[in-house]
Amino acid sequence: MNINIPAIKAEVEAAFAEYEAALVCNDVETLDRLFLNAPTTIRYGGGENLYGYDEIAAFRAGRASADLARRLERTVVTTYGEDFATASTLFYRDSAPGKVGRQMQTWVRTDDGWRVAAAHVSVITEPE
Repeated sequence: MNINIPAIKAEVEAAFAEYEAALVCNDVETLDRLFLNAPTTIRYGGGENLYGYDEIAAFRAGRASADLARRLERTVVTTYGEDFATASTLFYRDSAPGKVGRQMQTWVRTDDGWRVAAAHVSVITEPE
């Protein structure tokens, strides 16, 4: 298996950047499009466990759009072959001093492009 084929990695990095831009401006349409529309798609969030695309879309539709700005650090995108990748990042919000968020996504290539098939988001007290 080839890991981090440059062209494939660039594709996933672009999809991840599109997701991040949509997230911080609450572009629900783009966020919905970038999640795999399947009952097997999972998103574990800071206060919710969402199973299936429909639960994830319903969450996005009802989520508050305030306080979404954040800065990313230590983002790592790793591709495995041509159709599977992970993206992991730390995030910080000015409104949450002393906290660090962690986000991991599993990306898969579909006929419609790269889509998130699984995601986990959590926030912890920043380690010293």
